[in-house]
Amino acid sequence: MNAPVTLTAPTPKLPLGAGGRIDEDKPFKPVRIAVLTVSDTRDEESDTSGDILAGRIAGAGHAVAERAIVADDRVAITQRIMAWVESGEVEAIITTGGTGITGRDITPEAVEPLFDKRMEGFSVVFHMISYAAIGLSTLQSRATAGLIKGVFVFCLPGSNGAVKDGWSVIAPQLDSRHGPCNMVDLIPRLLEK
Repeated sequence: MNAPVTLTAPTPKLPLGAGGRIDEDKPFKPVRIAVLTVSDTRDEESDTSGDILAGRIAGAGHAVAERAIVADDRVAITQRIMAWVESGEVEAIITTGGTGITGRDITPEAVEPLFDKRMEGFSVVFHMISYAAIGLSTLQSRATAGLIKGVFVFCLPGSNGAVKDGWSVIAPQLDSRHGPCNMVDLIPRLLEK
């Protein structure tokens, strides 16, 4: 009889800025970020993951352009995201919730068809960090990211831990001082033809 296999997380979480560096001599450019919580049960008082995300965004020096909560409804999710994209007032959107595998989890189905370009690497790195924190349970997440009309969109799971993990992946790329490259430097060229 074979002995049971024990799986352990291979490495601790990567530190902020891992795989790059922050050049303190470069100017910091704040990014306008909207936060969307997708949930049938959360409201302004119980939206702890949205609070964590907004706090980390502001703490990093960025602007929380707007926050909203919508139900797990494809039309509501799509309408809110497209309103922000078309407003010209946001450069990035981060959603929290609705990325699991239950019947009500439909954030990827609502958002991915809107993508002009997908950022496959986001999901890969998110799952690496998530695996270090929660092991194989990361398989239940369908975190995704892409570009919609020049706006970065990141879709995170709704748990507080997943939001913290997701921000640790996003934050260095939304820091204009991060090298060798970052997404902020790309903003002026995202809609070039």
